[in-house]
Amino acid sequence: MTITSEKAKTVYTGTGRRKESIARVRLVPGSGKLTINNLPGEFYLQFSPNYIRITYAPLKTLGLSQEYDILVNTHGGGLTGQADAIRLGVARALCSVSPDNRGALKAEGHLTRDARVKERRKYGLRKARKAPQFSKR
Repeated sequence: MTITSEKAKTVYTGTGRRKESIARVRLVPGSGKLTINNLPGEFYLQFSPNYIRITYAPLKTLGLSQEYDILVNTHGGGLTGQADAIRLGVARALCSVSPDNRGALKAEGHLTRDARVKERRKYGLRKARKAPQFSKR
């Protein structure tokens, strides 16, 4: 989806999900800053190089890491789920920038939604699969 603001800057949006996390991502032409929930991205992701690398991966794949500012609203889950949700949202937003980006992003696996979620608890069990201790007598 493309939105044009009053300053004539084009904003590209994408939504990413992973486990319980949801990230609404906006790409704005800029210098490559990452802002998550109105905080600097590095601060929000606790200066973890792994989370920061995951977040910028789609932009680095296309060589656009200094071209767009990333503005994110995210909630739910933990940092790992949120970082992966942001990655998917950025990749989807880049597809709306240019349809030509889709092939390169898909080849790297950035457009694939990881469908693994926590399995529901079943009655008679302690957790999804953990059963109470069996006693023969």
